[in-house]
Amino acid sequence: MKVNYFFLLLALLAEIIGTVGGFGSSVFFVPLGNFYFDFYSVLGMTAIFHLSSNLSKIFFFKKGLDKMLLLYICLPSVLFVIIGGFLSKLVQTATLEIVLGIFLVVFSLLFLIKSEIVVLPKKKNAVIGGTLSGFSAGLLGTGGAIRGLTLAAFNLEKSAFIATSAFIDFLIDFSRTFVYYSNGYIGKQELTYLPFLLVIGFVGTYLGKKILFYIPQGIFRKLSLVLILLIGLATLAQLIVKYSY
Repeated sequence: MKVNYFFLLLALLAEIIGTVGGFGSSVFFVPLGNFYFDFYSVLGMTAIFHLSSNLSKIFFFKKGLDKMLLLYICLPSVLFVIIGGFLSKLVQTATLEIVLGIFLVVFSLLFLIKSEIVVLPKKKNAVIGGTLSGFSAGLLGTGGAIRGLTLAAFNLEKSAFIATSAFIDFLIDFSRTFVYYSNGYIGKQELTYLPFLLVIGFVGTYLGKKILFYIPQGIFRKLSLVLILLIGLATLAQLIVKYSY
């Protein structure tokens, strides 16, 4: 099977930007992957890609894991990513793609216009954030943006933020990989890309960490939101063309 190397380059860029911006690579990887593969294949690849990506983040940013947040965010995330993963098989692909595009546009515009929006650092909000991010990750392939917003409320140090988010995300991806496999989302095509995505996960995280040292995260966060907006608009434009014929 022929490998699309331009797609792999985009995957590397998604990992670098996701690491520095703090949103995670899936918010970029999923919509970009949809330009090359069907939605279910992208879900399968995302789970595989993220296992490597998050292991590398835990390795490079291993200091300062917040055990309290792991408990309150991780448990509902793992439960609801399984639920979302199974529901993804019951919902039409077109509907999932449209919801994803709308989610990207609304999320980016909301935080570009209302940058002062914050989540209060309460245990209840941690559980709600974990629930929503897990369900979104299972159904749409991306939940890092919601989890990042939830974690930001607790004012973690930069490395602790990335490490804690990565540890939660790793358990989410580990859980949904089995669900996606049972759904038939991970087959020969997806496994062909496995070794490439594993390497990209580590290389992209390493480069992202280096960039994070020189560029303030706040500046890169705004750039990331603009990119998310553009990708969301491109996703919706593609769907209009795709389903209008």
